[in-house]
Amino acid sequence: MPRILSTATAFPEHYYGQEEMSSALRAEWIKKGLDIAVFNRLQKAVTVEGRYLALEMSEYYKLDGFADSNRAWLKVALELGERVISDLLTKSNLAADEINLLMSTTVTGVSVPSLEARLMNRIPFSRYLKRVPLFGLGCLAGTAGIARVADYLKGHPDEAAILLSVELCSLTLQADDVSIANIISSGLFGDGAAAVLMVGENHPLIKNDKKKRTNNADIHQFSSSKKTTKKHVEFSQPKIVKSLSIFFPDSEDVMGWDVTDRGLKIILGPGVPSYASKLRPHLDSFLSELGLSLADISVWLTHPGGPKVIDTIESSLDLPPKTLDNTRKHLCRTGNLSSSSVLVLLDECLKELTADKVGHNGDDKYGMMLSMGPGFSAELVLLKW
Repeated sequence: MPRILSTATAFPEHYYGQEEMSSALRAEWIKKGLDIAVFNRLQKAVTVEGRYLALEMSEYYKLDGFADSNRAWLKVALELGERVISDLLTKSNLAADEINLLMSTTVTGVSVPSLEARLMNRIPFSRYLKRVPLFGLGCLAGTAGIARVADYLKGHPDEAAILLSVELCSLTLQADDVSIANIISSGLFGDGAAAVLMVGENHPLIKNDKKKRTNNADIHQFSSSKKTTKKHVEFSQPKIVKSLSIFFPDSEDVMGWDVTDRGLKIILGPGVPSYASKLRPHLDSFLSELGLSLADISVWLTHPGGPKVIDTIESSLDLPPKTLDNTRKHLCRTGNLSSSSVLVLLDECLKELTADKVGHNGDDKYGMMLSMGPGFSAELVLLKW
């Protein structure tokens, strides 16, 4: 099975509290007929307390249309992309030219050549690196990207691949739009980047790990005259067991972009939580094929679509209360980062699940990554430690 070897995250330098951002928007939009009561209620309802922004707040008022916003997006996206990939490679003790595939995902800007092509001139990847840009998956793409890279590595088990997500949602804000969808978007979405390094099951790093664990086990068994210990997992990197893509027909208007002369205008219908409530039978079927049930999942990494979506997932799956509190805390600290959010949660999870907390009793530990996005669609990835 392909394995997640390491993760990294990066954020812009500008962080603002929610009240400071709301006050600035309120002052501007009141001139455009904003209903203050509705604005205040919606800004509070998203439960976000602060977010990173690609630019200083004052700079957003200087942007003039889609071209200006997209140029700002490209500049910051490349800076974050270079930083997060460099950090990822340092953590992994791999050189850039040892990476065989680079997949990038974003839905907050447009670039041709694509992000990963431009990063080829900043990071010393092999000129034979295979590149796959994703666009249009939105919030879904963090989990979907993990699944698609895993699919690739199953066919190329000796190789290493990186998934890069860069989302600068603030640069899609429509400054003249006081619609409900744009008010919610203005309080919900933030900026950030994440990268994940994955390797196939025959990659040298995995082979060396297996050899090391076998040798350690042999030494322990030799030194113990009474008994042998159970299997011990030395590292906390999870394996990708299986993935599932779910499409809900005739739901194109639930979420997405309306591409206008002023840029990417949010489409955000009220029906998103209702689709979250439809996940249960798909999850049950997905797990039953592996002889598992929801009770076997001890780690949940769910995209923070918003408070109602999080609550609906937790209740419709009959999860114990507070199971998704890590998602709630992420939403509170940074807002919804589109495709980057679930990867940031993955990074936080792997930092917490140190080797002594994973597999210490010889039993497998399962985790579920879950994201929903435009289409309307959902993506599942089952992890195992």
